[in-house]
Amino acid sequence: MVVSLVATAFWAMLPAYVPNNAAVLAGGGRPIDGGRTWGGRRVLGDGKTWRGTAAGTLAGTLLAVALNAVGPAVSGALGVSLPTFPLAAGFGLALGAMLGDIGASFLKRRSGRERGAAFPGLDQLDFVVGALVLALVAAPGWFSATFTLPVLAVVLVMTPVLHVVTNVGAYLLGLKNEPW
Repeated sequence: MVVSLVATAFWAMLPAYVPNNAAVLAGGGRPIDGGRTWGGRRVLGDGKTWRGTAAGTLAGTLLAVALNAVGPAVSGALGVSLPTFPLAAGFGLALGAMLGDIGASFLKRRSGRERGAAFPGLDQLDFVVGALVLALVAAPGWFSATFTLPVLAVVLVMTPVLHVVTNVGAYLLGLKNEPW
């Protein structure tokens, strides 16, 4: 039961977990805010670019398609019935993750935090909220069948742990300037 729950939560969130990492690798280019300020502070900052957002969304969406292809084999190997992703759900998870992260940058700038500054709680769950909301809007039937309350609980516990581990790893590999 626990293995099934964790596997389902992890699998269902993979298209949301990948986009921000892909955006770091493919980012750069024109900032979404175009350098504009609000109240003397950047609206978002240089870290939120059109190219990174597009690349992250594409990566997450393509991952959902790939997971559909390998899902039956993985399900069989694990002995767990893993969800498949309608295209709208994969896209919603990916774009929602990017939008959640963009929203967090906006909140960070409004609170006076600079790019890269830690904002505990928000840093770990911003993309999850965005991904879940947009997936619910894009594919409501799939969302309610996949993200049961126990699955959501696992996502909310598992994600901060994964977030810390992957960010420290990216920092150690020189892909990020800070380990959070």
